[in-house]
Amino acid sequence: MKLKGGQKRWLWPPLVFLALALALFGLDRLFPLPLREVQPARVVVAEDGTPLWRFADKQGVWRYPVTTEEVAPAYLEALLNYEDRWFWRHPGINPIAVLRAAGQNLRAGAIVSGGSTLTMQVARLIDPQPRSFSGKAVQAWRALQLEWHLSKREILTLYLNRAPFGGTVEGVGAASWIWLGKPPSQLTKGEAALLAVLPQAPGRLRPDRWPQRAEAARNKVLQRL
Repeated sequence: MKLKGGQKRWLWPPLVFLALALALFGLDRLFPLPLREVQPARVVVAEDGTPLWRFADKQGVWRYPVTTEEVAPAYLEALLNYEDRWFWRHPGINPIAVLRAAGQNLRAGAIVSGGSTLTMQVARLIDPQPRSFSGKAVQAWRALQLEWHLSKREILTLYLNRAPFGGTVEGVGAASWIWLGKPPSQLTKGEAALLAVLPQAPGRLRPDRWPQRAEAARNKVLQRL
């Protein structure tokens, strides 16, 4: 039976969508997420849970894994407002931020703005890529995969435990104890703002080496809040 012209046009969108879905499924199977487990720190704690002594991993990295429930709400508020206020709504990529960053990069002729979401930052942490247009494309793809395979809370937990905080300190749990001497559940609003911005430039904003820079960056986050 011959299909009329209108019926043929009606068939095109579903077929294109199906082909795209199959292509994405194939790519996801060919290039799975590199979600390798990282070794947490061994921690000796007191009866009340206060760490008495910590041991770094074989690479000398300090980690103290936490869940979202073990972090002060003030930190999560500062982090999401500063880094990605649409985190709970976007599919891994924020189209508006990407278009804005693309315009800035084209005008500059180089990567000057990434338009990265928090999910894209997690993608960079688990699969580092060069700071180039192709690297950004891979990062965006990994961000989409993260959103397909993990919940928003699981993605946020990955960031909490893998973000760089200067030197060999990794994750907000270790950063809170090492830089501030307290658990992440007890962070004040100012301390939360400091730890929210520190991963943006951990070498340049380390509070033990550059306290004035760290304070200025913290104040920037507080002003935005």
